[in-house]
Amino acid sequence: MKQMDEVQKRLIREVADLHDIPEGAYNFRANGESVGRQTTANIDITTKTERSGIDIRIKDGTKKESVHIPVVLSQSGLQETVYNDFYIGKDCDVLIVAGCGIDNCGNQDSRHDGVHRFFVGKGSHVRYVEKHYGSGDGAGRRILNPVTEVYMEEGSTMEMEMVQIKGVDSTERTTLAELAADAKLIVRERLMTHGQQTAGSVYKVSLNGDGASADVVSRSVARDTSFQKFDACIIGNAACTGHTECDSIIMDSGRILAVPSLEANNIDAALVHEAAIGKIAGEQLIKLMTLGLTEAEAEEQIINGFLK
Repeated sequence: MKQMDEVQKRLIREVADLHDIPEGAYNFRANGESVGRQTTANIDITTKTERSGIDIRIKDGTKKESVHIPVVLSQSGLQETVYNDFYIGKDCDVLIVAGCGIDNCGNQDSRHDGVHRFFVGKGSHVRYVEKHYGSGDGAGRRILNPVTEVYMEEGSTMEMEMVQIKGVDSTERTTLAELAADAKLIVRERLMTHGQQTAGSVYKVSLNGDGASADVVSRSVARDTSFQKFDACIIGNAACTGHTECDSIIMDSGRILAVPSLEANNIDAALVHEAAIGKIAGEQLIKLMTLGLTEAEAEEQIINGFLK
């Protein structure tokens, strides 16, 4: 493990909740290069030869193991695209923690584009956590554009937690998923924008096998003059069930555009979408203020609970 400075360590804590070297497999990346890697008997990590990125291979039957692959940028002006492929065998139960943190104190834009592909084997369960975070007082922007592709075999389950709460000036998040019979996808997105930040979230989920299901839920808050767009499409190509929901709080002069859509190509596809955008209810503020909180403190309490 190469020595990381205090800024990089702080970013690792923010995006991966790591205060020390984790147990299990990991690959740490800082300012465009690998700074630490560990494999296990069941999880192998290798560097791609044709382009920047890694391959993570998880053996059949691997249970209760984890992979951490955080990325941090603390150098202003650095821009990179990384391709990471995950091959999860049959009958596995694993945790994968990714995420990127950018600290930009300079005048040039810093940008990380990560393309993650997941090939989830039959009967496997994967929990995937991806957090994005930005900091630094420079004029350069912090830009993150993650692409996630998920290919799920029969009877597999994937739970995705997608979080971006602070400091990212511009992001375009794209998630594509294809599910075989009896596969199950659960997505929980939490997002907050402030200042002049922009954030786009695109989900396109194809339910291709009988018994496949998807539940995609986004909760977001737009503050100041920031802008968000949530664009989710569930495609039912079999006897399946799908649900997408956008629940958003708008504040100040923020703007939010919700574009939920459904495409049913099978008579037994049962698909539902919901969208709600509104301001914080006045009675909620009043109730908390009667307990001694200021209006600003009450707003923060409501937002924290909403995004929890």
